Amino acid sequence: MSLLSRYMLKQNLFLMLLILGIGTAIYVLTDLFEKLDDFLEVGLGFSTIAMYFICKLPLIISQILPAVFLLSCTVQLCVMSRNKELVALQAGGVSFMSLARFIIYIGLFWAVLQLGFSQYLGVMGDVESRRIWNEEVKGETSKNATVRDIWFIENQYVVNLGVAHLNAEKALNVTIMRLLENGDTIQEVIKAQRAEVQPDGWKLYGVSSTKPGSYLTSTEPEMTLPLQQKLKVFKTVATDTNLNRLALWELGAAIDRLKSSGSNVEALRTAYHQKIAYAAAVLIMGLVALMLLTWRDSLYINISIGLILTFAFYALFTWFGALGERGYINPVFGAWFSNILFAIITLGRVLWYTRSRVRKTSAMTLSGSTS
Repeated sequence: MSLLSRYMLKQNLFLMLLILGIGTAIYVLTDLFEKLDDFLEVGLGFSTIAMYFICKLPLIISQILPAVFLLSCTVQLCVMSRNKELVALQAGGVSFMSLARFIIYIGLFWAVLQLGFSQYLGVMGDVESRRIWNEEVKGETSKNATVRDIWFIENQYVVNLGVAHLNAEKALNVTIMRLLENGDTIQEVIKAQRAEVQPDGWKLYGVSSTKPGSYLTSTEPEMTLPLQQKLKVFKTVATDTNLNRLALWELGAAIDRLKSSGSNVEALRTAYHQKIAYAAAVLIMGLVALMLLTWRDSLYINISIGLILTFAFYALFTWFGALGERGYINPVFGAWFSNILFAIITLGRVLWYTRSRVRKTSAMTLSGSTS
């Protein structure tokens, strides 16, 4: 590693840790003041409150890391410019692209670190902090675990449960489609007000049955179907658990399982790619800092504009992600749109600036040789 790289790396690490510490402290204090009344109301001890925020720290750090990297790069580059270090580097034959390559390399490092950190410690900490919040503060336990809108397939039956009470093995607003043996034709649509899981099958109450081929509808007070699926197995998606919160590899496996069962996975595919795209946003923020330096070297102006661009990035990231989740656009495109847009703008500006500086330097050299 060159002397310049070691010098810039040391500066970047110092600024990253400083800004990360300040940002994390502000985030934790804000969250603490918001939830303090809830903690005091249930009489939680200091150790439990401290454990709650310690568990949240990995997720907090992974969430604010792109903005932290932008601020650290902006401060570092602007200070180097104001101290004439960039001029000295140029005079010593170090091009602006060498500086850009360092930002890209360190950005890649932080992006990989963010992805691994968020998908391992971040997910584990999020699970534990939500457990503390739900059980210790809200008093919710798995005894009343309820899940909405469950789909599954068993033999020739495709089952949808509007509301499932998992421990009670009961469900409301049940819709069951019975398929022919070839699996591509609906033979009967059965709707029931409620269902109970019993040893010999599912017992349905308030049943209406429709045969699509003849459009005939019949009603029965009760009906038993040979379904053996137990509702307790769905506890992995109980209460407030969201599949989007799974680790990257777990989410990928869930997508494969749901896709093979015929479920719509557009939202989960978008969430999967957004996890990777958000990590790549760390690198994008470094390019934003480089782009701002090509316009001005004012620390206050660049930080202000950088924060505005960060909010714009997050807005586009959320908006196009929502469009991808709802199937309006391709999930991959929705997840990566803001990254692609900002990468094109920032790289285009940096390359144009570098090329114009090379031309200017060549013209000055040529005029000096002529004279």
